[in-house]
Amino acid sequence: MYYVYVLQSLKKQDWFYKGSTNNLKRRVTQHNIGECKSSAPYRPFRLVYYEAYVSESVVRKRESTLKKGGSTWVPLRRRIIESLKNCY
Repeated sequence: MYYVYVLQSLKKQDWFYKGSTNNLKRRVTQHNIGECKSSAPYRPFRLVYYEAYVSESVVRKRESTLKKGGSTWVPLRRRIIESLKNCY
């Protein structure tokens, strides 16, 4: 399986990281221990969203559309934030 995921920074809670991987647990751990330079200043993280796919090419395309923002990322971000409000 391949995954598109969204991490929320616990340091700066309005900062989200979007990525893809074939091993979700390992990748979240890598982000949290600082192995990923682009996200290291914002750690620690929590996983707040993911989607699973069978095809790597499909997951890469989905990641790309989320990272470009706009019409794909904005509604998803809104849904994630709304769901997090109900957690606390």
